[in-house]
Amino acid sequence: MTAPNEHESAADRQGPPGVQDEAGDIGALQASLAAAEGRALESRDLYMRALAELDNVRKRASRDVEQAHKFALERVATDLIAVKDSLELGLANASPTDKLREGTEATLKLLSKALEKAGLSEIVPQGEQFNPELHEAMMAQPSPQHVPNSILQVVQKGYQLNGRLLRPARVIVAKEP
Repeated sequence: MTAPNEHESAADRQGPPGVQDEAGDIGALQASLAAAEGRALESRDLYMRALAELDNVRKRASRDVEQAHKFALERVATDLIAVKDSLELGLANASPTDKLREGTEATLKLLSKALEKAGLSEIVPQGEQFNPELHEAMMAQPSPQHVPNSILQVVQKGYQLNGRLLRPARVIVAKEP
């Protein structure tokens, strides 16, 4: 090889000027591409998270609206249960020949149908096993002929609105003598 010429510059010794510039440009482009791909992946991840959150909000709102529709009658139903109890008590104490009895029976029937249509159901657990989720024990009474924790007597009916307990059935429970 020949010795470098004093008049040659460092760029002349490395090769033609375009080759070095292209290598630098490719490296810069590759770095820029890698950075852009990283930002794109990060943006995609943020987009997917936002999409999932939006879907969760929609589902939650839908569930809340459904619950509101389902249980909107809860306050009214609770008030009407007291009216139904009064009508039933009046019928239980009315004489069979009383003229008001027929009207009261008809009114009670209409009220019962309306409440049933709205999703209200009675809990009358006579003879069933005591369930603390549906029944409220008023007292326990010794009974040799009944199974312990079975319901001997219903003091007051319970009610559910679309499966949600409005009022537990008040009962007398059997216990061992």
